[in-house]
Amino acid sequence: MNDAEPAATPMTRSDSEGKSSSGSLKRSGPHDADGDDGWQTIERGRPVKKHKKIPTANSARYPSIHFSEKSRLQSKVNLSAFRDLILYLFADGPAPQWISVSQRPEFRKVVAIMVPGLEEAMFKANVDFSKYATVTLDQAIEQLGDGTSPDHYYPRRLNKEALPSPLQPFADMFQHLWPVKAPGDDKYGRLHSPLTTMLTAPLTKSKDKAKDKSGADPHRDIRTRITEFLATPEELLENGFPTHPVMLPEGERRDSFKAPEGWVHTRVNKLEDGYIPESEIQQGSITAGREVLALDCEMCLTGPSELALTRVSLVSWGGETVLDELVKPDKPITDYVTQYSGITKEMLDPVSTTLSDIQAKLLDLLHPRAILLGHSLDSDLKALQLAHPFIVDTSMLFPHARGPPLKNSLKYLAQRHLNREVQKGGGTINGHDSIEDAKTCLDLVKKKCEKGKAWATGDSQGENLFKRLARAGTAYRATAGPQATGGLPVGKTSAAVEWGDMSRSACNTATVTIPCKSDAEVEAGVIRAVKGDPDGLEVPGGGVDFVWARMRELEYLQGWANKNKPAATTNEAMDDQLADGDADKDKASPLEECLSTLSQRLQRIHAALPPCTLFMILSGTGDPREMSRLQSMHSQFKKEYNTPGSKWDQLSVKWTSEEEDALRKAVKVARAGVGFVGVK
Repeated sequence: MNDAEPAATPMTRSDSEGKSSSGSLKRSGPHDADGDDGWQTIERGRPVKKHKKIPTANSARYPSIHFSEKSRLQSKVNLSAFRDLILYLFADGPAPQWISVSQRPEFRKVVAIMVPGLEEAMFKANVDFSKYATVTLDQAIEQLGDGTSPDHYYPRRLNKEALPSPLQPFADMFQHLWPVKAPGDDKYGRLHSPLTTMLTAPLTKSKDKAKDKSGADPHRDIRTRITEFLATPEELLENGFPTHPVMLPEGERRDSFKAPEGWVHTRVNKLEDGYIPESEIQQGSITAGREVLALDCEMCLTGPSELALTRVSLVSWGGETVLDELVKPDKPITDYVTQYSGITKEMLDPVSTTLSDIQAKLLDLLHPRAILLGHSLDSDLKALQLAHPFIVDTSMLFPHARGPPLKNSLKYLAQRHLNREVQKGGGTINGHDSIEDAKTCLDLVKKKCEKGKAWATGDSQGENLFKRLARAGTAYRATAGPQATGGLPVGKTSAAVEWGDMSRSACNTATVTIPCKSDAEVEAGVIRAVKGDPDGLEVPGGGVDFVWARMRELEYLQGWANKNKPAATTNEAMDDQLADGDADKDKASPLEECLSTLSQRLQRIHAALPPCTLFMILSGTGDPREMSRLQSMHSQFKKEYNTPGSKWDQLSVKWTSEEEDALRKAVKVARAGVGFVGVK
């Protein structure tokens, strides 16, 4: 039953007068009366069971989450455990081992909000927020401990009186603060995306993929035409490919499309131009009569972060070289990056071929029945300033185990699926070979066509969380009526409330997306997603089942994400708030003010939640600043060290065991997040 809809009015004696005899009334049993005057409807001599009402707070049916001190917790809870809790409540996830859930069928909604910038140290007594950011790396490590004692990984009970004033509202919403381990790799000094972890659900074995009676898997080794692997226009746009007019919906937008200056698109007037009648296709052909061309390009730098085309290679389905030319950029080259491109000054000096020359040749080669194949082709096509609608991209065909936006390298795919070593010149004077890379992509796709769609899909360990909830959501009798006794497969609706454009993020698959420009808009968006729109046109009436949101003002104030900082900074907003108030210099610091505002926002969201709602707050990570600084330093060291003619003792940065040890410590700090979970 929709939370916003009133419960069905119980039938009374007066209601029954004049009704047909198909429904009659009888006095219910003593345990059936629940605010309905003791009456219930009888149809065909049997009582009609009603949806269960939302239980009261002191009811034995009210859902709850508990942590037992007898828990077998051996380390910090991983961030993925919070995602799996959502899947357990609303989909097909396994029961959590780190926390006890009672009355699972009674949960009506789940609201999860990520708040980067929150740290465990903020919740300790007598915190001086004006000096909070001065903690050193060693001090941060000391605060975290070595992780071997339960004191380091058991949840901390929140005592309102012992919390700093700005964060005391947390104790009204949650019982515990959970130390959380963010995803990453301590060995290689890496922090993985917490957003990807939360929004990527692990794959489950489908019951539909049962083997046939012979014991053979029907999905293996089924020859598949290459046209089955063509990226859809939506996938191309989602993955940042240059826009070809036929990728747009028919209408004014397509008709008025104009390519940017210097850009071209292939001569395809409509997607149907690539269609080939079955009568023209040779039996057993996996190219389906289409011409398949593998493309790879090499680029050099013409600015600090500006790449320009310097070589283009095109290989046919049979492996013959169709085109292999060097290209002279319009702008002066600042870095040949020979160790990756294989291009040198001596090679390009005599070249007169321009980008427009290459574009003209490609427009002749890429006819409507031509399929362009390659790895991360969006980068190559941007360098070529060219758009084509028929694409097979091996980075999409063989997705990364942790899901987008991560991608497998071509070198990895060749090692794993072709048992082949490629790009052996990468990082050296020899660089890459674009012909070799194009042929490698070709062989990967050929093998995929021979083996079938199911081949090599086991590497991908994830499915978009919003898609999983829509596909495998589970409803129970409490919300879906008697027919859902024991659980009923049903799609769960969802909403993503995020800063900025969500069209190319994992959030774009939510039922509803609400883009925001401030935490105030996030707050309003979450409440709107929970309650629904009055007309139900965008957000369904009664709200969605699952709400995902992210608040970022604390993150920006802390300096954790300055690279993506919006034009209107939180610091400026905080300065305005302070200027509007008393001019007293002893007033709260910007950090304390931000935390106080954050707590109030979360408190208002909590108050707006309907009963039986799981409420979850996650920091995602710990402080990543020192880790980012050291990683940038390491990248600079590698770049200079691999530059031909460089001398190790004359590099602008050094990288020794001391820096390596510091990076490991910084990653440990960056992986130390916090989480809160409770039931409204």
